[in-house]
Amino acid sequence: MTSNTDIEVAVQEATATLRRGGIVAFPTETVYGLGADAENPEAVARLFMAKGRPADHPVIVHIGDAEQLERWAVDIPPSAALLAQRFWPGPLTLILKRDARVPDAVTGGQDTVGLRVPDHPVALALLAAFGGGIAAPSANRFGRLSPTTAAHVRTDLGEAVDYILDGGSCQVGIESTILDLSGARPRLLRPGVITADALEAVLGEKLAGPSGNAPRSPGALPSHYAPRTPLVLVPPEDLAAEVVRRLEKDERVAVLARSVATPQIEWLFLSGSDFTECAWQIMPADPDGYAHELYARLHALDALHADCLLVEAPPAEAVWQAVRDRLARAARARLD
Repeated sequence: MTSNTDIEVAVQEATATLRRGGIVAFPTETVYGLGADAENPEAVARLFMAKGRPADHPVIVHIGDAEQLERWAVDIPPSAALLAQRFWPGPLTLILKRDARVPDAVTGGQDTVGLRVPDHPVALALLAAFGGGIAAPSANRFGRLSPTTAAHVRTDLGEAVDYILDGGSCQVGIESTILDLSGARPRLLRPGVITADALEAVLGEKLAGPSGNAPRSPGALPSHYAPRTPLVLVPPEDLAAEVVRRLEKDERVAVLARSVATPQIEWLFLSGSDFTECAWQIMPADPDGYAHELYARLHALDALHADCLLVEAPPAEAVWQAVRDRLARAARARLD
């Protein structure tokens, strides 16, 4: 186990890296972020280059506490303070009108900025030591699986990162909920573990959904969060037949399921060559547990270099919205 002294030293090194315009991968409760000084356009440009991220795609600015909102945003509605009091630190990003200090490189040239306070002790220590905002998308190549461990970052980005701050495995496991407060009505731009129902309970009104007039936000592209292995979402009632069909065609099949394999499928797997034990992964039955495990399991299955990755579609219920969103975008990537 890493000692407190080791973490303090690592935070100091990460802080020094940010201050000289470097790029630092750091843990949050959602996924690992790839961070740069949010007030340094050159550093942010390096971050975009490392990810291969389009220049018009905004990034979230991570701040140390809600009191810093006024340093980054203007015309802040009262609802922002209510939501910050209830959900920060935590996996909620608020889209607000940007202050003039925010570089275009961070916002994709828009008049809005995404802000959040992460709920991870290492991230909060880094923000406190740095004393400013850290612009940070997920620490992976653009469009690929988000990282939930430092090892995922190393594998995907390697030497493109100046410093990796290892804080263990991320607790939540998928990206933050994104709520737009820059317009006349609160608008949900990306679902997350903080649900629409929870937000509506605080706001006392219904949320609008994404629209053509809404700000561009992270994770909103149809194709995103994708493994390199083609991912196919399969209805639960069709999963067994689809696995059998592909195995009988001598395809190497990896499966992410919420149910156990049938005896026939087990026999087909075991009668194959060396592609056996890790090829069928059973996920937790609850949405939070599933979200926590999702990217880690997809990273593991992707490393098998199968011909396809079949995913048993989660239930079509509101509590599964965030998980279904990530999987739908990952499945769409095989068509692009």
